Amino acid sequence: MNMTEIIRFMQDGGVFMFPIGIILVVGLAIVVERFVFLGKAKKLNASAFDPILNALQKRDYQSAVNISKSSEASVARIINAGLARMAHSNRREDIESAMEEGVMEAIPRLERRTGYLATLANIATLLGLLGTIHGLSSAFSAVANADPSEKAALLSASIAVAMNATAFGLFTAIPLLLAHSMIQSRTLEIIDSLEMAGVKCLNIITNAQDSIARQRVEPKQ
Repeated sequence: MNMTEIIRFMQDGGVFMFPIGIILVVGLAIVVERFVFLGKAKKLNASAFDPILNALQKRDYQSAVNISKSSEASVARIINAGLARMAHSNRREDIESAMEEGVMEAIPRLERRTGYLATLANIATLLGLLGTIHGLSSAFSAVANADPSEKAALLSASIAVAMNATAFGLFTAIPLLLAHSMIQSRTLEIIDSLEMAGVKCLNIITNAQDSIARQRVEPKQ
């Protein structure tokens, strides 16, 4: 389909083609922004987690705090929240609660604007149907006063034009719904990785504390 055919297709579809086109552009912009953001978030989390984990395994908590404070990664903020709470309480429940709060703060940033894609897809579909109904109504009105021998041809041509709106609405909605599903899947993958990283770090911290506590209570030989 060349540019001339695309322009004719848009013109024949009626006035509802233009809001559907705007929805397509807005939806694609959200898709690109979300894929870029989630890709960057995944890389930041991966690059920040390893040095923090190494510091915790060495029980170098100050280095872990410094690394987590200097990083923009969500996983760094979560671990930093747990380390900050550890300065006031050594109870596993308190540290875990602080990390869970960090995860809850990270989730809205990861899910931002994703829900708009499903809404835009539904609106595009409905606008396409509305455009078709409007086009059919205009078509029947146009052929009402036409010559009987020409009615069939005019009605057939008018219906074909009216269906352009539905076709364009579905053309917009289907990719947006697919993108919405893919973005949701990536978002859940990142959230799961954040929770797993928090649990892993929490286990290292509490195991180290338990080891220190046992050494204190064991009688000297």
